[in-house]
Amino acid sequence: KVYFQCTFPHHSTRISPSSTSSFHQTSFPEHSSYPNTSMAQPDRKIALITGGSQGIGAATARVLVDKGFFVVINYSNNVQAAKKVIEDLGRENATSIMADVSRVDEIENMVNTVVSMFGRIDALIANAAKLGLQDISETTEEGFDALFAINVKGPYFLAQKAAPHMPPGSHIVLLSTTQCHASTVTSNYLLYTMTKGAIEQMARVLAKGLGPKGIFVNAVAPGPTSTELFLNGKSKQLLDTLAGLSPHNRFGQPKDVAETIGFLTQNQWVSGQVVKVNGGMA
Repeated sequence: KVYFQCTFPHHSTRISPSSTSSFHQTSFPEHSSYPNTSMAQPDRKIALITGGSQGIGAATARVLVDKGFFVVINYSNNVQAAKKVIEDLGRENATSIMADVSRVDEIENMVNTVVSMFGRIDALIANAAKLGLQDISETTEEGFDALFAINVKGPYFLAQKAAPHMPPGSHIVLLSTTQCHASTVTSNYLLYTMTKGAIEQMARVLAKGLGPKGIFVNAVAPGPTSTELFLNGKSKQLLDTLAGLSPHNRFGQPKDVAETIGFLTQNQWVSGQVVKVNGGMA
């Protein structure tokens, strides 16, 4: 059975899918601090960030809290990382929820849980992703499906399930990559950039579909950024070479990308755009 773990002040609750299938069935222990009274004031905006326990997701959580949001951090398995983010932000500003965003049933239960807690979602940040670099000759059907499940299916159904609960003026921000636009991209990025190309087109078309409801949709395309996802498995020589592709001779920092995401959640006219955040690399 799949469970979702939500962290409340002085209390931790595990909610099963059966209890989140209907908003009316969700229950909290009498001694817990009910979220929409003690954690998030009625006029405080609510942000849901997938992959929010580290890297760009964690940095985005900090930026959005600084902008007045209450943030819900999604994570898939790293409980300790999620707890650290919550502790750093303060339990009055954030909580966490565990879900595998490659699975539609878990996405739906996660969204239902957030809505049952807070009544709405004002900003949806689809940040969770898998890199999976490999040449076409090495790609298996299983690997292909796994990458598309997290990078494409996840954001797609996340938007589908969340949009009905997003009021006018809300924002959806999807994460792409500058590698979709860089002439220096290598062949082992083929499958990954295919998934991100789908994300960029999703942002353009979804913005048209949700625009009449007052929802803004954009994608952010970071260049090489100092995150565990990007740095893992790369030699120092390769990293130095990649940093040299930037006119500033460095990698971006998670905060650089997070600040752009934060800007988009405040803007009321930018929509259907892919914003490249790469220091001039491409």
